[in-house]
Amino acid sequence: MSGVSLAVGVGLVCALLSALGTNLAFLFKHRGALAAPDVDMRHPLRSATDLFRSKWWTIGWSVAGAAFALHVAALTLAPISIGQAVLAGGLVFLAVLAERFFGFELGRRQWIGIGLVAVSLSLLALTGGGETGAHSAYSLAGMIVFESIAISVGLLLMLSHLIERIPVQRGVLLGIAAGLGFGISDVAIKALSGDLDGGPGGLLSPWSAVAVSAAVFSFYASARSLQIGDGVAVIAVTSVAANLSTIVAGLAVFGDRLGNDPFVIGVRVTAFALILTGAALIPAPTRAGAAIQESAEAPSLTPAGRESRPI
Repeated sequence: MSGVSLAVGVGLVCALLSALGTNLAFLFKHRGALAAPDVDMRHPLRSATDLFRSKWWTIGWSVAGAAFALHVAALTLAPISIGQAVLAGGLVFLAVLAERFFGFELGRRQWIGIGLVAVSLSLLALTGGGETGAHSAYSLAGMIVFESIAISVGLLLMLSHLIERIPVQRGVLLGIAAGLGFGISDVAIKALSGDLDGGPGGLLSPWSAVAVSAAVFSFYASARSLQIGDGVAVIAVTSVAANLSTIVAGLAVFGDRLGNDPFVIGVRVTAFALILTGAALIPAPTRAGAAIQESAEAPSLTPAGRESRPI
């Protein structure tokens, strides 16, 4: 096995472990977010403190930290579109963990979605992936266009979730915005990994600021979406938005190749399509266990015991 193929293989293993950790962390954070007062972007420090006072949020954040380290390794070692497709398969872990250990009940449609994602992962594994390396080189113009569009859409979704006429969609809209934020951060990290080849001075790249800013935005948007939306649906759409945006960036900005012959290209295109199709099926109506559902429907209380209103 060549050095490039070995590096890609290690990157994909990191992506798989990151997917498991990320979704376990999301479920822990969902439980913790429900126990915390409402997130209020007008008071970011207080909101962050309240979240970390919740035991389950802190546990989830710790697990997410380990998953993020694996995620960075995957972004560095594997082509972004292939690695992100494996991360998208983490919805399998989400569904199994949610139903078996966190009191959610998934229907036939959700399990069909899980099956499609599993098949797509198998197709990616059978075709190897990433003969051309990690693709850290990028088009500056493409990066600027991609990041600008993604940021604009994310901000629009965040503003849209404030419209009370669509209360059923508010958590989902905010979850998609959070997912786009994660995608923006991932793409910036991928670009930064190439800049760091020249030494630590690469940290002065503007993509460092983009990555940090997007991560902070996603922190608050994701926490709030978990408080006001159905847990599995919100986590799923967040994952879909993050993965879809980074897959598009990998192909359009970093120049990832789908393959060197029509058969491999066809198989990988099919795998990507199955990932997205399966991911779209999973956020169907779900029913949480009684304790979690009652907690989600109860009004959040401030430390003083007064009901707080969603922002």
